[in-house]
Amino acid sequence: MNRDYWQASRSPRYSLLFALPLLTFYQLLAAAVPAGPQGGVRNGADVLLQAVFVWIAGSWGPRLFMACLIAVGVWLIVKDMRAHPGALRPLYFGGMLLESVGLALVFGVVVGGLTAALLGEPPPLSFILQGTMSLGRGTVLMLSLGAGIYEELLFRVVLVSLFAWLARRVLGFRPFIAGASATIAGAFVFSAFHYIGPFGDTWQVYSFVFRTIAGLFFSALYLTRGFGVTAWTHALYDVFLILR
Repeated sequence: MNRDYWQASRSPRYSLLFALPLLTFYQLLAAAVPAGPQGGVRNGADVLLQAVFVWIAGSWGPRLFMACLIAVGVWLIVKDMRAHPGALRPLYFGGMLLESVGLALVFGVVVGGLTAALLGEPPPLSFILQGTMSLGRGTVLMLSLGAGIYEELLFRVVLVSLFAWLARRVLGFRPFIAGASATIAGAFVFSAFHYIGPFGDTWQVYSFVFRTIAGLFFSALYLTRGFGVTAWTHALYDVFLILR
């Protein structure tokens, strides 16, 4: 791929359009999965993001949230296309998909290897889906796609950006220190998030460290390759675990 690909694929028009199928498939699967005794199962990050809108609009909250999410995405895409006129190149989307597949395949090896090097233990990766083992494969697939789109939106786009802003404006950190501290804090929160809720995992040192390193990996990927590739890499890694 040429230099234009690496720059263009990070832009909103490519990155957000590339992430759109994840959002679509997740919403369709969430609507199709039968509700349990406590209601329908949704990705935890999705629920947290919707909570503010539910507080404001009640039962209309999820619809308002989706409308705002789509509106912001369309605005960013239109703004980007006006700033950088030119036709979309479908080949770039194919390159982004291949890139995401490759990153997803090496993700577990790299993060597991780093975790094992730190803790001196073999990587028992079976913990990754332990909280959802009682659910059907279709439900786990839906949650995996939701992890890609909503966990990256919450923890990388919203939370790390918020932490960085607070570090600069409130604590007076320099931009680099603010960004680094926000990334580390976001990785800890991302890891801790997986132990919350009825389908949360049992706390383990190994799993906590693994997911903290994973949070750092995804943050670095988001900064260098944009939201779309990061979301697809996260989702595909979780999907590959289902297929093992």
